[in-house]
Amino acid sequence: MMNHNPEALHRSLYASASRTLSYGQNKDDPAWRSRVLDKLKELTGLPEKPSTPPEVRIEWRKAQKEFDETRFCFESEPGYWVPCHLLVPSGAVRPPVVICLQGHSSGMHISLGRPKSDIDREHIAGGRDFGLQAIKEGYAALVLEQRAFGECHGFDPINEEAVGAGRCHVAAMQAMLIGRTLLGERVLDVQRAIDALEQFPEVDAQRIACMGNSGGGTATYYAACLEPRIQIAMPSCSVCSYEGSIYAMYHCQCNFIPHALKYFEMQDLAVLIAPRKLVVVAGRQDDIFPLAPTLRTFETIEQIYSRAGCPQNCRFVTGDGGHRFYPDEAWPVFRALAQWD
Repeated sequence: MMNHNPEALHRSLYASASRTLSYGQNKDDPAWRSRVLDKLKELTGLPEKPSTPPEVRIEWRKAQKEFDETRFCFESEPGYWVPCHLLVPSGAVRPPVVICLQGHSSGMHISLGRPKSDIDREHIAGGRDFGLQAIKEGYAALVLEQRAFGECHGFDPINEEAVGAGRCHVAAMQAMLIGRTLLGERVLDVQRAIDALEQFPEVDAQRIACMGNSGGGTATYYAACLEPRIQIAMPSCSVCSYEGSIYAMYHCQCNFIPHALKYFEMQDLAVLIAPRKLVVVAGRQDDIFPLAPTLRTFETIEQIYSRAGCPQNCRFVTGDGGHRFYPDEAWPVFRALAQWD
């Protein structure tokens, strides 16, 4: 029978993808980690981080009931400004900071628990009010708007009417044409956000965590790979083999790294995070990051952490539901690993 389906052809080619920097082929190579780091920077087109501190412009400060809130923007790279909200628990003395990254949605206001639509309310009910959760845990929260989401979206005819989605298509394709990826640019914004936090003495910019769900979880994972100042990462509904998720079904363009499977699978990249702390959160009924391949992915991550001598530093959390965050299950594990108190 003749095959006329290019997707079926690509799926059949997965087995022959070389993955020359995979854990299986390189676990005994002491130079493996540095080779993976260099290749990931290259493939994501990670923009060079400016050598000077970012300019920060504070727009307003306000004392809320449970926290003090500062709205500000910082210049991530020349000509591009990132809007943020910094929440600091009332009375806290230089608490650690959790960087909160929304996934595909109408924006960072969901992390603040401030819905603008019924879809936003669904996201909040699904555990995506990350900033408020971090405050309840006693941490400061840096709520950051990711590129192509919320206030930072551009024009996208595919998602023009999708109020609850990001607008990634045009920005992602433009980035690839100039040798970047939208994912790499999002990582740069996290790196520069940490630089910006140095200008806020009310928080401890030496104790940094990062978390997010879906597209926010993806950015969290890659940011942890490429930014060593992130001491604990908690990606949700996002860490899964390429084979089991983004290679297998429709996903937004912002998930893809050109040529990745010539070198590694997603789980192999955990070598760049270990021995730092990692909490992988998954939903048993998640239909776009399915549980079975996610569990297989985490098995390799466990092996990487064990070989690094720190098996206790990676944990897997499951929630009894779909593509969402599970605060009741995840935060106790996060607290136990963070050991900041």
